[in-house]
Amino acid sequence: MNKVYPDAQSALAGIVQDGQTIAVGGFGLCGIPEALIAALRDSGVKNLTAISNNAGVDGFGLGQLLETRQIKKMISSYVGENKEFARQFLANELELEFTPQGTLAEKLRAGGAGIPAFFTKTGYGTIVAEGKETREFNGEHYVMEHALFPDVSLVKAYMADRAGNLVFRKTARNFNPNVAMAGKVCIVEVEKLVEIGEIDPDHVHLASIFVHRIVHNPAPEKRIEQRTVRAN
Repeated sequence: MNKVYPDAQSALAGIVQDGQTIAVGGFGLCGIPEALIAALRDSGVKNLTAISNNAGVDGFGLGQLLETRQIKKMISSYVGENKEFARQFLANELELEFTPQGTLAEKLRAGGAGIPAFFTKTGYGTIVAEGKETREFNGEHYVMEHALFPDVSLVKAYMADRAGNLVFRKTARNFNPNVAMAGKVCIVEVEKLVEIGEIDPDHVHLASIFVHRIVHNPAPEKRIEQRTVRAN
C-alpha cells in the first residue's frame, strides 16, 4: 500500500466530510500540521468538531477554520491566544467542551488503546464534573471521563518512512502520538521522508499501523505563538 500522497489536498480527498470529529496534533503552535490544516480549510467542509490542545491563533493553525466558520464545536484545554475564538464563544456561536489538559491527553490515549472510559481525580468538585459519573476509590473521589474516538486525525511528525513509522521532535511529541492513535483514519504531515528500513526500530515513536496517509512538507513555517524578549 502506498501511503505517500503528493500534497495535503489529495491526502484529505475522500476522507474529510461535513459534520466529522477531527483531532489535530500540536502543543500551541508547536508541532501542528500546518499544510493539512490549510488544506482542510480549503476543502470547505463544515460543522466540524475539532479536538485539539489549543485553538490556534488568529489567522494561523485552527484559527483559520474558526475565521471561515467551519468549526461548530471545540474540545480543547487551552484557548487563550485566539480573539476570534473568544468572540464566537461569548456570542454563543461556538460550542466548547473545556477539558483539563492531562484529561484531554488521556481521553485521546484511551481512545487509541480501545479503552472506552477511565476515572481521574482531575475536575472532581468543579464544573468539569457536572453531569458525569463519580466514584470513590480508597477514600478518594474520581470523575469518569469518556475516551475520544475522532473520525480523522491530522498529525505532524518530524520524520517518517514510507510505511508510516514516525519520529517526533521535542515539544511536537506532546499530543501528536495520542492524536494519531485515537483517529479512525490518521493523516500525517512530515518534514523528512525516508525509505523503509532507514529508521532504527529503537527510534520509532509511533508504529506505522496507526498511519494511513503521509504528506511530505519539508519547509513548514513554524510560526512562533508568543515572541518574548528582554531588555539588555
